[in-house]
Amino acid sequence: MSIFRDASTTWLLLWTANNIGVTLLNKAAFATVDFHYPYFLSFVHMVCNSIGSQLVFQSLATDKEFGRTGVFQRLLGNITRKELDNTGKKYIIAFSVIFSLNIAIGNVSLRYVSVNFNQVMRSLVPAITIVMGLCLKKSISPNRIIAVVPIVVGVAMACFGDMTYTALGFFYTS
Repeated sequence: MSIFRDASTTWLLLWTANNIGVTLLNKAAFATVDFHYPYFLSFVHMVCNSIGSQLVFQSLATDKEFGRTGVFQRLLGNITRKELDNTGKKYIIAFSVIFSLNIAIGNVSLRYVSVNFNQVMRSLVPAITIVMGLCLKKSISPNRIIAVVPIVVGVAMACFGDMTYTALGFFYTS
């Protein structure tokens, strides 16, 4: 049995590869061609995401209108857009702002830290979240704690090498 039969595994692998690729390309833009505009790069990133999303939804609507099964429907399944109430819209806007800031600050940090350092710091997020939960006296299952250890150790081992950073880069990355 192939692991690629499970659609979620395939999408997770594609997302991971895309995430690593975008990070490496962004770092190359800052290091190789001395690009000085991380916020503009983040803006381009968000515009491309928006255009891509609109193309997918337009394709799904066209396929539904003509009663056919298009490539996105075969890949993503049956997607139905739902209307949001005002509370839902506020949550989407808040999430979008936080997501965009995360991308923008991540791009800024790449000017001041190595990709290896950036990846190790990003892999620490689940561990830091668990520690914060424990500090707030939240109940964390031992299985969750055990599951985070190989992630952090694995990323640290995979990224062994250039771990350069500046104080400002550490601030942005953390």
